Amino acid sequence: MNTLEVLRAVSSPQCSINAGDVYHSFADRGLFSAMHSLQCVLQVQRSLRWGPMASVSWLSLRMCMAHSSLSSTTCPNPERQEDGARKDFSSRLATGPTLQYFLRSASAPQEKLSSEVEDPPPYLMMDELLGRQRKVYLETYGCQMNVNDTEIAWSILQKSGYLRTSNLQEADVILLVTCSIREKAEQTIWNRLHQLKALKTRRLRSRVPLRIGILGCMAERLKEEILNREKMVDVLAGPDAYRDLPRLLAVAESGQQAANVLLSLDETYADVMPVQTSPSATSAFVSIMRGCDNMCTYCIVPFTRGRERSRPVASILEEVRKLSEQGLKEVTLLGQNVNSFRDSSEVQFNSAVSTNLSRGFTANCKTKQGGLRFAHLLDQVSRVDPEMRIRFTSPHPKDFPDEVLQLIHERDNVCKQIHLPAQSGSSRVLEAMRRGYSREAYVELVHHIRESIPGVSLSSDFIAGFCGETEEDHVQTVSLLREVQYNMGFLFAYSMRQKTRAYHRLKDDVPEEVKLRRLEELITVFREEATKANQTAVGCTQLVLVEGITSAGSQTLKGHVLCRTTLKDSSAYC
Repeated sequence: MNTLEVLRAVSSPQCSINAGDVYHSFADRGLFSAMHSLQCVLQVQRSLRWGPMASVSWLSLRMCMAHSSLSSTTCPNPERQEDGARKDFSSRLATGPTLQYFLRSASAPQEKLSSEVEDPPPYLMMDELLGRQRKVYLETYGCQMNVNDTEIAWSILQKSGYLRTSNLQEADVILLVTCSIREKAEQTIWNRLHQLKALKTRRLRSRVPLRIGILGCMAERLKEEILNREKMVDVLAGPDAYRDLPRLLAVAESGQQAANVLLSLDETYADVMPVQTSPSATSAFVSIMRGCDNMCTYCIVPFTRGRERSRPVASILEEVRKLSEQGLKEVTLLGQNVNSFRDSSEVQFNSAVSTNLSRGFTANCKTKQGGLRFAHLLDQVSRVDPEMRIRFTSPHPKDFPDEVLQLIHERDNVCKQIHLPAQSGSSRVLEAMRRGYSREAYVELVHHIRESIPGVSLSSDFIAGFCGETEEDHVQTVSLLREVQYNMGFLFAYSMRQKTRAYHRLKDDVPEEVKLRRLEELITVFREEATKANQTAVGCTQLVLVEGITSAGSQTLKGHVLCRTTLKDSSAYC
């Protein structure tokens, strides 16, 4: 293997060079000292954002050029030199860093500081990453996490020189923050893209073409299928790729499609301060963790949002303080599994403290140990501003240990409202869903919560027509709605999603018309029981966060009470 062959090999994405081959190649030419430099290059390459072709080959070329002046005439005895080279090489290995050194260095990734300025990729100039006053129009679909993601994406683009517009017609860039939880949510985006197609066609005749991007879960789930199906889409960015938006848009400006749908094990955007999309808002969402490890049979979230990782407590408290200083009156702590929060960023908090689950509940994944848990975070957040109300969503029933319930009861500014997703009232269906609890354990938890937090408001999620659900299973779900009497509910017909465990192992055997009938029955029963539950608050005086008026010209105010209960015959609505 000659020097040129080595360069070609290390610049290949499938680089698999044998160290001995490289050593002999250099040693035979009196270039043995280059071996150490090459090792350093290969090590550095891992930490660079450039690909192998852009980084390793460039650095290797410089290294080899530096040594190319060595002549074979300086080594009159090749065998002796080779022997000396081997000894020198061995001594360097013996005195160099050990494997444990690199493992320790990589074990605790540090959050990026917002003040850091990263070098652009080799194919772009720094000024090409700037927005240059181009106007961005953002549309948000789906859950509260997507609302927060929109604010994160806008914060990143704003720092790059983009402007925000609420006028679709004047936008240079249109970004749709998407949901993929059900087929209907994705169909909404396909329909929207069809509407935008005419707008983009008209803009093709102008000097500034329109760029369209798909962000979030749908981009993560479908990936290149979107680019192949809709040629009008210029940019794809998954939930963990928003930092890359300036680069993706810069590539799109050249007329190419650009995508980044890589999921991360540590991205939490802890150093990105979300920009509130509504200046007059009284409340805000604060993301505290991302991803989910529960792997429920029906759920696509672990495949579109990745594994669980939590923000450092310090960065969350800093954001809450800034929101308090801005005059906001309420924050909602967000996460796909918000009460599974675990800050392991500080070594001193990583001791093997046992993890307490709700009584009668189990976890599908290996239970983690150590770290600062949700009870600690909730305690600290509630102390930032006693006048600021605190909510959190969406939790999993398994992660409600007594310390969390006690804290909610004790702190006046923590809202007495808990979202407790049941999904089904049948233990058989719950087992098929891999929820980690039975109906009996769930009902026991409901009773325990109501005993611990008198007057608590409960809400829940239910799925109608899951794989294999029988009429008897459905009747049990109806009976659970009547037994618990939720104040609020989110009910949906089951929608099979690719990649999920149900897609690979179960059969979507409940006819669509049966799903819809069962869903209507659940909605009817829920409304009946919610009315009974909410009527108990009629005549009570409640503290209300006023958010505005119900409609133009109306004198009726709307807002949320502390426990988020609908109040009939009063001026407060949910």
